[in-house]
This record gives sequence, structure tokens and C-alpha cells, in this order.
Amino acid sequence: MPDCSNQSPQSETLMSQRTPSQRLDSLDDLLLFRLGLLSAEAGAMVVRLCEGRYGITRREWRVIGLLYGHDGVPPSALAERAHLDRARTSRAISTLVEKRLVERTTTPSDRRGACLALTAEGLDVYQALMPEVQEINRRILGVLSPDEMVQLDSCLARLHVSAQTLKSEIAPALPKTYRLRGRKLLKMSPC
Repeated sequence: MPDCSNQSPQSETLMSQRTPSQRLDSLDDLLLFRLGLLSAEAGAMVVRLCEGRYGITRREWRVIGLLYGHDGVPPSALAERAHLDRARTSRAISTLVEKRLVERTTTPSDRRGACLALTAEGLDVYQALMPEVQEINRRILGVLSPDEMVQLDSCLARLHVSAQTLKSEIAPALPKTYRLRGRKLLKMSPC
């Protein structure tokens, strides 16, 4: 173990100036935790708009947003694009169909297949809500200079590629997700 007592004050200052992304010492330093906090803070405002003003959930808003300009999308393609499992996507679609914001039609070539499109009411919701969500995003990004926004976009794109690469490398070795397993393991532990 190196002897740190001989370090100069300058090197101690450099060590204390390490950023959270360089440290990764605690949960508060972890990128995904910090992005989750940002998403929760900003997302809460969007949820209030969606639910309070438009009567839709954030997941339903995601479906509406992804359908905008893409009529005839199959539910499976929508689930993949939304990064949601098919069951959650199916529930959101069913609710949006009930609310008459989305139309589901069967494909002529395959009666089991379906295509989705926004209804006129769904389009109205999108056109009313999107500017409000854009304004929230603009105000959050307003603390950054134009150059910092370019850097942010570049960094996010690189991080996305890095996450996709890592996922393809380690996902096969990871256990499958099973949300109830954690509860069962807790019940079985002797603590």
C-alpha cells in the first residue's frame, strides 16, 4: 500500500477535486444514480402535466410521442422502440385505445397482427403537450452554453454506445430479471 503521508498539498488538492464520475466511491457518485435523480426531478414535472392536465400516464405519453408521425406501427416494434416490455406496452396501448387516443387495426395479411396510429384526439394531445415538455427541457438545459449542449449531446451518444456494447458483452452472463425473486430471497434469508 502506498504511503500517502508524503504527498504534497497540491496532490491532496487534486485528489479532493476529483469529480463524482472519477471517484465512483458511493451511490451518489454513480452515473446511473445521478441520471436517475435528474430524470426523477424533471420527470415529476412531466408526470404532473400528463396526469393533471391531460389524463394520461408518462408511459402513455411515451407511446403517444413515439406514434406521432409513425402511423401503422406494430405493437412489438413500438415496445422495442419505447424500451418497454410487451406486457406494459400492451396495457398502455389498451388504455389509450379506451381513451380514444390511439387506434388499433388488424393487418389484412395477418388477422393476428395489429397496427397502431394516433387518432385525431391523440394528435391533439401530442400537439398540446409536446411544447410544454419541450419548454421544461429547454429550461433545464438553459444553464448550459451552446458549446456545452453540443458536448452533452456528444457525451450522451458515446455513453449510449458504450452501454449497448457493455450490455451485449455481459448480458448473457447476468441472471434473468424476475421482479418477485428479490422478495422471495428476502423472505428466505435468516436475517
